[in-house]
This record gives sequence, C-alpha cells and structure tokens, in this order.
Amino acid sequence: MHFANTKSAYSFEVNKRANKVQIKNAVEKIYNVKVQKVRTANRKGKQRRRGRTFGEKSSWKKAVVFLDPDFHIDLF
Repeated sequence: MHFANTKSAYSFEVNKRANKVQIKNAVEKIYNVKVQKVRTANRKGKQRRRGRTFGEKSSWKKAVVFLDPDFHIDLF
C-alpha cells in the first residue's frame, strides 16, 4: 500500500535552503490542509558519465509531509 494512504504522508522536492517551518506553511497554504509534522533529507546528486567525462547531477532536498488524519491531498 502507498505511504500516502497508510500514514497520510506526501513527499516533495523543495528548495535546499527551506526549513521545516517554511515547508509546513507552504503546504498548508497551497493545498488547504493541516500539517502534523515534516521530515527533511538532503539528497546527494548522483554521478553521471557522458563518454569519458564524469559529471554529477544536482543535489536536492526532499521533504516528507505528514497530514492530520482528517485531511488528504488529491493528486489526480
């Protein structure tokens, strides 16, 4: 079963400099829901190769937002 169905949790890619309070306020304002808690993780960019040269994809920040049980976000 999907994490959103069991825990009312949704994941987002957010700005690397955003903190948990800013993420919570943004999600509540955009989706009109009540956020219970926010977990964040900084994800390192993966190394990619093009011919002989190596490069790296950009690092990014992931936020998992847990909603109150009475709320949900319609994705589709």
